[in-house]
Order: sequence, then structure tokens, then C-alpha cells
Amino acid sequence: MSDWKTVMNDTVERLRRNGLAGGGVALLILAIAPPTAGAEGFTGPLAWWLLLAFCLLPLAVSVHLLFDAALFRLAASHDDETAGLTAIDDVLARMGLRSASPVPAPLADRLAGCGRLLRLQRIALSIGVALYLVLLLDMIAGGGAI
Repeated sequence: MSDWKTVMNDTVERLRRNGLAGGGVALLILAIAPPTAGAEGFTGPLAWWLLLAFCLLPLAVSVHLLFDAALFRLAASHDDETAGLTAIDDVLARMGLRSASPVPAPLADRLAGCGRLLRLQRIALSIGVALYLVLLLDMIAGGGAI
């Protein structure tokens, strides 16, 4: 297996793992937050809207990461790097997500974009978890039972 195929396969596994784990945590927070965390007073509705936003954002990014993993798996199925990256661009152009270009974007640029998505997912998920913990502590301090 060539070096670029190893990079692609490692990237596919990393994207799938982070996509599934991040989406699972976001869904878990969305599922357990309403019955377990209270929000009282004026800031209550704002806190719930923020919690919803910071759980839906990582969920959307998780779907994007899983889509990218599928595209990288497609690229790894080709014999050389250029053919694989051209196949990704062809799929994106056919779906109307990107205009067709004669030269495919380099692998390094694509991997950098995936790294930015992973950072966005982790930051948004961290904020969502922190908001949930604040709401949970607010409920406990307010005398509510879990």
C-alpha cells in the first residue's frame, strides 16, 4: 500500500471515529438535558437556546466528517493520488457542492480542512458540555432533584 493510501485510510478512520463520537455526545446531551438540567429565571430560555445551538452544531459537523470519510474512502480505492482526488472533485461537482475544476485540490489542503472541522466540532461540543454542566449545577443549587 502506498504512502498516500495509508494517509487516506488513517484519515478515514479518524474522521469516522470523531464523527460518530462527537455526534453521539451531542445527541446524548440533547436527550438527557431536558429532564436533568433546569434553567430558572430570566436566563433560562437563553441558556436552553444556547445549549441547543452548541449541540446541533457538533451534530452537523459530525455528519460533514462522516461524509468526508466516505469521500476519502472513495479516493483510497483509486490507484494513484491524482485519480483519487479527481474522483472526490467529480462527486462534489455532480452533487452541486463544488464547481468542477481542472486541477484537484492537493491532499494537504483537504487534510487541513478536515483538521479545521475537527477543531470546530471539539470547541462547540466543549461549550455544549460546559453549558449543560452549568444548567445541571444551577438546578442542583436551586434545590431541584435529578
